[in-house]
Amino acid sequence: MTGRQDSAMAHAHALAHDLFSFTSLIFSYTKSSRFGHALLTFSQMVSQNIYPDHHIMPTILKACAALSALEQGKQVHASLSVSGFALDSIVQSSLVHMYTKCNQVTEAHKVFDRMSEPDVFSWSALVASYARQGRVSEAKGLFYEAQKKLGLEPNLISWNGMIAGFNQSHMYSEVIVALKEMHSQGFRFQETTVSSVLPAVGNLEDLNLGSQIHCYVIKEGFGWDKCVVSALLDMYGRCASVRAMLRVFDEVGPNDVVSCNALITGLARNGLADYALRVFKQFKGQAVELNVVSWTSMISCCSQNGKDIEALVLFREMQNAGEKPNKVTIPSLLPACVNIAALMHGKAIHAFSLRTEISNDVYVGSALIDMYANCGKISEARVYFDGMPIKNLVCWNVLIGGYAMHGKAKEVIEIFDLMLMSGEKPNSVSFTSVLSACSQSGLTDKGWHYFNSMSQDHGIEPRVEHYACMVSLLSRVGKLEEAYSMIEQMPVEPDACVWGSLLNSCKIHKNLELGETAAKKLFELEPTNPGNYILLSNIYASKGMWNDVNRIREDMRNRGLRKNPGYSWIEIKNTLHILLAGDKTHPQMNEILEKLEYLILEMKKSGCLPSVDDVLQDVDEQDKEQILCGHSEKLAVGLGLLNTPPGSSLRVIKNLRICGDCHSFMKFVSSFEGREILVRDANGFHHFKDGVCSCGEYWLQEKYMELLGCDGLACQDSSRQQHSLVNGKFICRNCIYINLSKLDVGLRQNVAKPMQLQVDWQAKAVAAVACRSSWRRLT
Repeated sequence: MTGRQDSAMAHAHALAHDLFSFTSLIFSYTKSSRFGHALLTFSQMVSQNIYPDHHIMPTILKACAALSALEQGKQVHASLSVSGFALDSIVQSSLVHMYTKCNQVTEAHKVFDRMSEPDVFSWSALVASYARQGRVSEAKGLFYEAQKKLGLEPNLISWNGMIAGFNQSHMYSEVIVALKEMHSQGFRFQETTVSSVLPAVGNLEDLNLGSQIHCYVIKEGFGWDKCVVSALLDMYGRCASVRAMLRVFDEVGPNDVVSCNALITGLARNGLADYALRVFKQFKGQAVELNVVSWTSMISCCSQNGKDIEALVLFREMQNAGEKPNKVTIPSLLPACVNIAALMHGKAIHAFSLRTEISNDVYVGSALIDMYANCGKISEARVYFDGMPIKNLVCWNVLIGGYAMHGKAKEVIEIFDLMLMSGEKPNSVSFTSVLSACSQSGLTDKGWHYFNSMSQDHGIEPRVEHYACMVSLLSRVGKLEEAYSMIEQMPVEPDACVWGSLLNSCKIHKNLELGETAAKKLFELEPTNPGNYILLSNIYASKGMWNDVNRIREDMRNRGLRKNPGYSWIEIKNTLHILLAGDKTHPQMNEILEKLEYLILEMKKSGCLPSVDDVLQDVDEQDKEQILCGHSEKLAVGLGLLNTPPGSSLRVIKNLRICGDCHSFMKFVSSFEGREILVRDANGFHHFKDGVCSCGEYWLQEKYMELLGCDGLACQDSSRQQHSLVNGKFICRNCIYINLSKLDVGLRQNVAKPMQLQVDWQAKAVAAVACRSSWRRLT
């Protein structure tokens, strides 16, 4: 509406004083889609005791429907019932449409049942509303029952509404059933029909049916319809038929930005990020009018396919091009910061969301919580979560998952309980995070409690990922046979994640028999995953079975498989440094190695020798020490120590799991250098501070608890003043001092009286047990 028209409307509003003038204003506002002004004018008219007639009421109901203003719509309905206008057939039809637009299908059905003259439009709207809610039986029942009892005949609007409704509720199979029934009754498909059906075909990945519909499109001449073309591109992309998708796009060219966006999304879905980037640059060069969807699609493509730096660059280019990122762009970009733990970039994006006033959106908020948690700032994630004005299940799940990733089972359980108290119902994702936290902390009883409560208390049947968590929990605490028994009794087919959890624990506990069983299953499920071969090879190596190690490695060579190289990265002064295991190319490598040699020498002086048991290669001890020194996480920490102020924290990300020797090294460095070190590996986070790691090494505590525990009646600490609770058991520091002799006499040769220990006795005892293969004395 132009400024002159606005002035005219304002003048008319000031002069309105009777039914005719108010009615004219309301009609004008509705025609120009200014529905809020229409309702306000209607309210002012009633307040002046000017009562409407039945002609204006459908327009008022249309405004309520457009704004999804249910409460106002109910008030209008009540006034219609009092005035008697509710008996008018046109008003009744408008009421049905209003209630369906407000997702109140039950109320809409009540009005429809009272209609004196049911019409096909109200019937079609009601059927479509049932379909949108996924209520298949009600939609079909009404569709066919009305034909028999009321004599209503479906038209194209009826069929298209039901098909579109089923598609929106993800009932894709029902879409195809309705399409075939529509065709059998002699109806010809329109462009609207085709563009509604193709997304369902794509989600079902039915390429054969999609190709048939494409032939129909060509036959009927729909190939130049923009909605049909974009739907075809999306369908072929979902069916992984990239060649057909490119052929469709070549026929129409980059004349429509919607088609360009569909092509980029299709390429991204098939992992062709490089190709998508080239196409996107071509679009810019051809002066295609790219919009915010285009940029967001490309950023999302890069974030999802390992092009994290490119995603951040695109975000900057997007703003330089004058395109304003929105509340969809930010959640698409933040995963790039997560993947490379680029905290500074993540904070900058957070600041942008605050400036543009989109930070309160629940999806932006969820993405920010996830970013902070994955970058090691779980406390900042919690602060942001607590400040969110609106929280949905996604927000709760992201926070619970963040704490689970950090191994903070106590906090996970507390937040889960808070979520239940808030009235939010958990879903399968919620329980996956809770069970994962129990697994990482060895909380067997708690894990069983939540696993059983899924079906008993919340009506959620455990899925394969929940069984994988339970197998991991049982396996990691040494209950391998119980874990294997659970796998055999699973009601669903165990996947690679389940067998992988068992195999990894078999490596930790050196269980060859079950390890070979799990590996055999994994070789069938993931024949091209080198990690499974490496794990089995490591089990053989730990037992000195070098012939079997060589056999596995030969099998890998024959299959063309190579071990994934270990690499780590660290962010220093807004710059990411990537270091590979054994890397010699970094410009500061000589300084890094000198720093590491100094630290390792200090470790040896304190009585801690390199844990060469973690080098599963048939080489001598000196070579094993050299191999350990070149591990990428050590190199990253060395670089961080050289280039950051004393006392500042270090954040290191590793693509593989941290080894035991590097774990001991990080604990020593955190104490010796006075640094807090955060390492994110393939399994989760390790927070090293003052010589202690947040993971607690619970499996080793459980393994040696009886050796470290009290002597029962022989314990002299009857007041329990020298006791602490560890993993549900009371242990006494005096008894630990006595019982260390059961582990290794060498451990207590240079230990002073227990009351003279300089650091926390419990941490020292656990450290002694955890590293007994490498520590020669406890100081």
